Amino acid sequence: MSDPAATTDAEGSVRVVGTAHVSPESVGEVEETIREERPDVVAVELDEGRFRQLKGEEPDDLAAGDLLRGNTVFQFLAYWMLSYVQTRLGDEFDITPGADMLAGVETAEELGLGLALVDRDIQMTVQRFWARMTAGEKFSMLLSLPLAFASPIAVGLGIGLSLGVVLGIPVEAFFGPLVVPPALAIPGLAVSILDYTLVAIVLGLGLAAVLSLAFVWSLPEEDEVEEFDIADMTDTDVVSTMLEEFRGFSPGGAEALIDERDAFIAHRLVALRAGGHRVVAVLGAGHMEGVERYLENPETLPPMESLVGHESGRRFSPYKVVGYLITLGFLAFFVLLAMAGARNEFLLTLFGAWFLINGVFSATLARLGGAHWTSALVGGAVAWLTSVNPLLAPGWFAGYVELRYLDVNVGDVGTLNEILSDEETPMGELWTQLKAVGLFRLIAVVALTNVGSIVASFLFAAVVLPVLASGVGGVGGVADLMVEGARNSADLIWGTVT
Repeated sequence: MSDPAATTDAEGSVRVVGTAHVSPESVGEVEETIREERPDVVAVELDEGRFRQLKGEEPDDLAAGDLLRGNTVFQFLAYWMLSYVQTRLGDEFDITPGADMLAGVETAEELGLGLALVDRDIQMTVQRFWARMTAGEKFSMLLSLPLAFASPIAVGLGIGLSLGVVLGIPVEAFFGPLVVPPALAIPGLAVSILDYTLVAIVLGLGLAAVLSLAFVWSLPEEDEVEEFDIADMTDTDVVSTMLEEFRGFSPGGAEALIDERDAFIAHRLVALRAGGHRVVAVLGAGHMEGVERYLENPETLPPMESLVGHESGRRFSPYKVVGYLITLGFLAFFVLLAMAGARNEFLLTLFGAWFLINGVFSATLARLGGAHWTSALVGGAVAWLTSVNPLLAPGWFAGYVELRYLDVNVGDVGTLNEILSDEETPMGELWTQLKAVGLFRLIAVVALTNVGSIVASFLFAAVVLPVLASGVGGVGGVADLMVEGARNSADLIWGTVT
C-alpha cells in the first residue's frame, strides 16, 4: 500500500510505500513502485545489522560487556519472541520475513540507485523497549514465549512443578510434616526429605493444573479466530487496530517500538528530502501514518538526541531495595551470632555449608544448561556471595566466562527460529540443538545458574541450618543467640557513646 501523494518540499520529495513484512503482494508493489519512480534514493526500514543479515552476511559478534550489561539477556528474549512471531507468519504465508525490504535493496542495486538505511539500531530499540515496560508486562511477554513453542498444558506442568520444588520447602517448614507422620521424621530436620518431596509434587501438580487451565482459558476459541487475507495487514484500519491493541498492553513499550522509530525514520527522510533527493521509502505499514505525519509537519519532530542512547530504567526499584535488605540481613545474621559469643567453629561450619550448597546447586544446573566446566565452577564459586545480593547474580559471572567459548550475535535469533520451526523434533534432540546456538546456551547458563542458587538458599534455611544448629537448640536456639547478640551490640554501642 503506497502513499498516492508523495510529501515534497522545494528541494526533494519522499514517497512512502507501506508494506506487510510477510506479504508476497508487498514485494511486488515495492519492486513496481521503485521501477516506476526511479528515485535518487531508496530508503528501507533497516539498520546496519539487519541489512547485513538480510544480505546473508554474518552479523558482528556481540561484546561480552554489552551482552551481559543490565537486562540485555532478557531484552534478547523479548526480541526473540517478536522475531519468532514474524517467522511463524512467514511460514504461514510461505514468504521469508523481510522480503519486502530485501526487494527494495535488490531493486535499488539493480537500477543503480542510492540506498539509505533509515531505521534505528535494533539493539538500541530493544533496550529502550525493555526499559519502558513494567514488570507485569515483561512477565507476560516472557511467559508467552514458551506458550509459542509448547502446549498450555505442557507449559503449565513445567512451571507448576518448578514452583512446587521451590515453594515446597517453606510450605512444609511452616505447616510442619504434612504427609510423613512426625514419628517417622528425621530428628533435627525442620523438613523431612520424603515429606518435602511429596509436598513439592502435590503442590507442583496443583499449581500446574491451575496454570494450565488459565493458559487454555486465555487462548481464543477456534471459532473466534477470524480468517484474514494477508493483504489486509497493509490496510490502515487493520494496522491501526493492531497497534492500538499493543499500545493497550504496553504503552511504554509501544512508545519505544513504534513512536520513537516513527520519529527516527522521519528525521532521516526529512534530511534526505532537504538534501534535494527524490526518495521512495519502504516502510512497514505500522510506521506509515506516524512517519507521514512528521513529513508533513517536520517542525513537530522531537530532537534526535531524545531518540537515541541507552534508556535507564526507574531510579527507584523495589527489587533493588529487597536485594539490599537481603544482603543486610545476611550480614546481620553472622554479626549477631558473633556478638552473642557463638563459637568460631560453629560460624565457620555455617559459612562452609552456605558456600558448599550454593556452589553445588549452581554449578550443577549450569552444566545442565550446557556450561563449560570452567563457567560452571566460576558460577558455583561466587554463588555464596551473589545469593545474598540478588543484584549480583551468579549467572552473570558464569555467563561472562562462558562467552570465552561462544560466539553470540543477533543472527542467533534466526537460527533459533529455524530450529523451533520443526515441530516434530524429539524434545531431547531439540534441547541439544538449542544448546548448540550461542545465544540460547548463554541464556540457559545464566538462568539455570541463578535458579540453582535460589533453590540452594531455600534448602539451607529449611534443611541445613536446623541440622547444624542442633547443638545450640535448633533454629529457636539460633534465634535466641541473635537476640542476645543484638542486646550485646546495643550495650557496646551505648557504652561507647556514654
